[in-house]
Amino acid sequence: MKNYGVNELRRMFLEFFESKGHLAMKSFSLVPHNDNSLLLINSGMAPLKPYFTGQEIPPRKRVTTCQKCIRTGDIENVGKTARHGTFFEMLGNFSFGDYFKDEAIHWSWEFLTQVVGLDPDRLYPSVYLEDDEAFEIWNKKIGIAPERIFRLGKADNFWEHGAGPCGPCSEIYYDRGEKYGCGKPDCTVGCECDRYMEVWNNVFTQFENDGNGNYEELQQKNIDTGMGLERLAVVVQDVDSIFDVDTIKALLTRVAELARTEYKKDLDVDVSLRLITDHVRSCTFMISDGIMPSNEGRGYVLRRLLRRAARHGRLLGIEGKFLADLSTTVIDLSKDGYPELEEKKEMILKVLTQEEDKFNKTIDQGLAILGELEEEMIKEKVTILSGENAFKLYDTYGFPLDLTLEILEEKNFGVDEDGFKAAMQKQRETARNARKTTNYMGADVTVYQSIDPTITTEFIGYDKLVCDSKILVLTSETDLVEALTDGETGTIVTEQTVFYGTMGGQQGDVGRIVSDMGEFKVEDTIHLQGGKVGHVGRMIKGMLQTGDVVTLKVCENNRQNTGKNHSATHLLQKALRAVLGNHVEQAGSFVDGDRLRFDFTHFSAMTLQEIDQVETLVNEKIKESLPVKTEIMTLEEAKKSGAMALFGEKYGDTVRVVKMGDFSTELCGGTHINNTGVIGSFKILSETGIAAGVRRIEALTGDGLMHYYQETEKELHEAAKTAKTTPSSLTAKIESLLEEIKALHSENEKLKSKLAKDSLGNVMEQVKEIKGVKVLATKVLDVDMNGLRNLGDQLKDKLGDGVIVIASIQDDKVNLMATVTEEAQKKGAHAGNLIKAIASLVGGGGGGRPNMAQAGGKNPAGVDACLEKVTEVVAEQLN
Repeated sequence: MKNYGVNELRRMFLEFFESKGHLAMKSFSLVPHNDNSLLLINSGMAPLKPYFTGQEIPPRKRVTTCQKCIRTGDIENVGKTARHGTFFEMLGNFSFGDYFKDEAIHWSWEFLTQVVGLDPDRLYPSVYLEDDEAFEIWNKKIGIAPERIFRLGKADNFWEHGAGPCGPCSEIYYDRGEKYGCGKPDCTVGCECDRYMEVWNNVFTQFENDGNGNYEELQQKNIDTGMGLERLAVVVQDVDSIFDVDTIKALLTRVAELARTEYKKDLDVDVSLRLITDHVRSCTFMISDGIMPSNEGRGYVLRRLLRRAARHGRLLGIEGKFLADLSTTVIDLSKDGYPELEEKKEMILKVLTQEEDKFNKTIDQGLAILGELEEEMIKEKVTILSGENAFKLYDTYGFPLDLTLEILEEKNFGVDEDGFKAAMQKQRETARNARKTTNYMGADVTVYQSIDPTITTEFIGYDKLVCDSKILVLTSETDLVEALTDGETGTIVTEQTVFYGTMGGQQGDVGRIVSDMGEFKVEDTIHLQGGKVGHVGRMIKGMLQTGDVVTLKVCENNRQNTGKNHSATHLLQKALRAVLGNHVEQAGSFVDGDRLRFDFTHFSAMTLQEIDQVETLVNEKIKESLPVKTEIMTLEEAKKSGAMALFGEKYGDTVRVVKMGDFSTELCGGTHINNTGVIGSFKILSETGIAAGVRRIEALTGDGLMHYYQETEKELHEAAKTAKTTPSSLTAKIESLLEEIKALHSENEKLKSKLAKDSLGNVMEQVKEIKGVKVLATKVLDVDMNGLRNLGDQLKDKLGDGVIVIASIQDDKVNLMATVTEEAQKKGAHAGNLIKAIASLVGGGGGGRPNMAQAGGKNPAGVDACLEKVTEVVAEQLN
């Protein structure tokens, strides 16, 4: 058997199934499309769900893929074992109502034994306990002896997920030899040891489960297979684990070089080496699909993986930032199978570097917070950190629990791990409850799922705004209907349309659908599964029926204004890259007839100068009246032409390229104007941050910009009218009013201070001396906290060294302020602790520094008791 590498095995698998009539599809993005049940794609079949359910027609009945996947269910075990990982590639061949068990079993056997060259005598198939059909194929047709075919129960060999399609499985196990075994005489397939490794799983989807355990035979039977590419490489290369196969080992070796250590010399070191290796692979692929670090959802998964890897780099003693260095190795090792890694390299490395910088600051901050918590534990004489505080360190500061445990253990402290888990569980339940309710395949159930999946709509609206077409489907908000009548809302699906459906950030067209019998106002246009376009709106008059030939009319003004804004986003993206750098990538957009919004990757707020440069460059290209041309070409031709592609976007074999002179070239399916001069002018309204490493620009063009200027002018005149001046003099008037307000404020503060001082009377008679320290506790009426602080300063001048506490009742609330001089502090007095001790008597809380502290309360009746307690507390402090 030849020792094939990971990249070779991937290519061999796809080419083998292409030879069997399968369409080899590129890996889908790790970001699920129209699937609320998943944060990340976690299996080869996950992106193909709509084909299995019949909601979409597959491009071919036979498909093969090598799908990148992320699973984080066992994240705590990654690194600790040699088998757990978060990123893997899943090889699969799929049949949508075409071939079934016979072909699937034969081809899996042929690939493993004849193409890869595995020893047939070391391969053992398993079948579901009751699946005699699969058993017969393995026994009679493949020629496997009955004693070498293992019948397993539902837990092992039956795939189902609640209600819906399900079926038996047939797995193939490989005997890796005695050196991987447990040594027990009964060691065989199904043993927990590493000798018999499952390499392939054929799922025969042949039943429909009604959710109550009743199974009905499906008319369309499907094949869903899966084989882990890394696991296959382990068998073919005869190595111990996934971390020893060629590509992953090369990355792990690079990690070891940076850490100046060796693999398999120290168990603790090996844990860190494996964890970093796995997590850097996951992060590189996630970022290449447009996932950005954040504190929720898939962005949180990415951030957690990044920080775990960075932290273990610290444990290994790796100096400086290292994640981008390792990611470069991942890209070099995997770019043949995933060219998007090389295309997005600059962006990937920028995100990793920035996030590692953040974590280095975060972990230092976490250590400081943990230090404060340790001090509190010592003072309170407890040895266990609360689960709530441990979780706060983890969730707010990104501080891993194991690091908290490790640091505290060195000081003979522990952590309430059960409390930590409870806090973690509470957060998970909150997140789970926030997730939308979906059916078993993860899609929201709507009336659109009832539409015949063979129905499609052809879009013919790039160069015209009116067409005649036949109504194929009508729906109300809840049902398929035969007609819509005056006043009803619903959706119309036609054979052809000139209406552009919402896609790629561009909002759908609006307009009218009319016939002699009725008129329908289109308020939105959307894409439905399976290539259908839905015109959503309401009947204005009359009636429309399925089968009617109607005239579809797009609102020309809205389409034109939308085109101006869309074309402006292309100019904007190019201008941003020119001014800020080539790391800028589109991270989302919104374009309609009124405005445009553009999200992009960048790691700091733009300066006013940068905003001005971008705005000026876009307006220069508008004035140049660049021709806007579109061309259909292959994806490779488009990339050679320099066309920008979107993060995580799935493109077909042919793409639409939009060129604006020699300035901008992008892949885009949207509608545009034919010349940049039509845009008129461009104005950036705002530039803000919306997530880590993602900025947002809001801007206007054309009619939207004129309307904005008109509204701004109107507001300016209203403001001038209110200030009793003219627009040209408004700034001077405002400056004059501000000076007047400042003078009045100063005079007011002086009067308030004088009134507060007068209300005290001769307070020096209230001074007590405790253990050689003067203490004054008094109250005033209707003085805010700022006034109390001023009074405190004045009384210190009179008192000299000592402790001052003042209480004030204002609007049925209590303000408390304590101030302690330096000499009194040396003798033990502490303002913060004093306030903490007395604030509860007025129904409040607070604290502060040794020299000054304050508190608020809701119980004015407790003021006298509060002030009486001051001398008692100060006496205790002076011990």
